[in-house]
Amino acid sequence: MRTRVKICGITRVQDALHAAAAGADALGLVFYPPSPRAVTAEQAREICLDLPPFVSTVALFVDPDINQVESVLATTPVDMLQFHGQEEPDFCIQFGRPFLKALRMHPDLDLSDEARRYHQASGILVDSYNANTAGGTGEVFDWSRLPSHPAWPMVLAGGLDVNNVAQAARQLRPYAVDVSSGVESEKGIKDAAKVTAFINEVKGVDY
Repeated sequence: MRTRVKICGITRVQDALHAAAAGADALGLVFYPPSPRAVTAEQAREICLDLPPFVSTVALFVDPDINQVESVLATTPVDMLQFHGQEEPDFCIQFGRPFLKALRMHPDLDLSDEARRYHQASGILVDSYNANTAGGTGEVFDWSRLPSHPAWPMVLAGGLDVNNVAQAARQLRPYAVDVSSGVESEKGIKDAAKVTAFINEVKGVDY
């Protein structure tokens, strides 16, 4: 099974189109106003409508209220939701859309227990823990904390870039890898060469 690639924090149509052309499987759109990568529903809609077929779009939220999620879904043709805060399982499933649940690797986190709580998720995204930010930290966590054969599709995030993603794919065999800051020229602006190189590194892993 090949490792899929999600490029997160897309803010511009040209970045989305380049990532799609380079072979990205999914693109992440951030609906969290404090983030430097946040987009409005209008921006996200433009990005989604300009994409070619078979590239998934993922709407990322951090502890949203119901109205915020429903407002985005009413205007933006996204394929999947991603919850990156403390959202409970019942909150995540109520929108009738497939979703990813992000779990930040706090030192006290029992990953297996939490993954079981979110068993209705399409996948579990594991990310670095930083008390000061909800994501996009550029920090790598201790991969030895991850199960070798998880019972759920694992999406690996946290400090990935062109220098370590092949090792991550080869060592952990995740269902997908997720990158944001590791392929940027500045926050919210993707570097085309880095995006291409990152995707090629993942594609080059010999399974």
